[in-house]
Amino acid sequence: MSTHLKEKLERIELTIEKLLQESAKGKPTVVEGKKDTQALREFGVSGTILTLKTGGKNFLQATTEIETLDFHEVILLLDFDRRGREATKRLQFDLERLKIKVNLRFWFELQALVGREVQCIESLPNYLHTLREKTR
Repeated sequence: MSTHLKEKLERIELTIEKLLQESAKGKPTVVEGKKDTQALREFGVSGTILTLKTGGKNFLQATTEIETLDFHEVILLLDFDRRGREATKRLQFDLERLKIKVNLRFWFELQALVGREVQCIESLPNYLHTLREKTR
C-alpha cells in the first residue's frame, strides 16, 4: 500500500468534505453539465448546483442566471482540461464584474491533486473509487 496514494486520497476527501460544508451554507456550485452535477450529488453535495452547458446556454445566459438568482458568492468547479480552464477564467471575469465573489479554492485544490489523471469533474467518483481500492 502506497503512503503517497493514501495521503492523496485523504487530501481529496478532505477537499470534498469542505466543499460539502460550503454547499450546505448555501453557496451554489457551478459545473459544466449534468454528469458533473451527478458526480457532485454522489459525493453528497445537497446545495444548489448550476450547470453552464445545459439547455444550450451560453456564457451570457449562465452569468445572467447567476446574477438573477442573487447569489453573492459562487463556487466554480469546471473541468481541468484546456476548455474548462478557459471557461473558468472567463466566467470568473464576468461574475466579478457583476460584484459576485468567485470561489476557486476547490477547483485549484482538486486540480493540483488530480489534474494529470482526471480531466473532468464527472470522472472524480470513479477516480476516488479506484484510489480507495488501491489503498486497501
